[in-house]
Amino acid sequence: MDNWLKICLLVVFAVATTGNEEATPAKLLFSKQILNKYLVEGMDIVIKYSIFNVGGTAALDVQVADNTFGPQDFEVVGGQLKVTIDRIAPGSNATHVVVIRPSKFGYFNFTAAEVTYLPSENAAEALVGLSSEPGQGAIVPFKEYDRKFSPHLLDWLSFAVMSMPSLVLPFALWFSSKSKYEAVLSQKKDK
Repeated sequence: MDNWLKICLLVVFAVATTGNEEATPAKLLFSKQILNKYLVEGMDIVIKYSIFNVGGTAALDVQVADNTFGPQDFEVVGGQLKVTIDRIAPGSNATHVVVIRPSKFGYFNFTAAEVTYLPSENAAEALVGLSSEPGQGAIVPFKEYDRKFSPHLLDWLSFAVMSMPSLVLPFALWFSSKSKYEAVLSQKKDK
C-alpha cells in the first residue's frame, strides 16, 4: 500500500509540473562554409549559409547579411549576400547559397556573416548573432591553376608532332628493306 501511495504522488507531481513549462525562445546556430576545394581567380566560389533553430519557438524575421565580399574584389554571380527569411520553425533549419567570383588573387580573410532575428512573437528586441568564420584562404591566379590542372592538349600535340620524325623515319627504312627482301625471296621461289 505504501508503494502505491508513492507512485500516485509521483504521477500527480509529474502532471502538475509538466503543464507549467513555457517554450524556450528561439536560438539560432549559424554556420558559413566555403564548398570549393580550390579558390581560383575568375572562377566561381560557392558559399553555403546554414541556420539551425535549436530553441522551442519559431525564429521570426531572420535576416542574414554578409559584408565580407566587397564589389571591388568580388562579383556576385548567383544568390544574394543579404537575405530575409520570414520564420524558421523550432527544430528545423534553413540554408542559403551564394556564388561569387573573385577578381583578384592573393590571400583573403573570410570573416563571419551576421544574422538578426526575433526570438519569439512577443519579443521587442531583435537578437544579433555571428556565423562561424572559414578563416583565411588563398585565391590562386588562374594561370597557376590552369598550369596544374589543364589537360595540356597543345603540349601533347606538339610533343607528338616533334616525335614523329624519330619514329616514322626508322619505320620507313625498315619497311623499305623488308619489302625489297620479300621481293628477292619471291623471285628465288619462282625460279
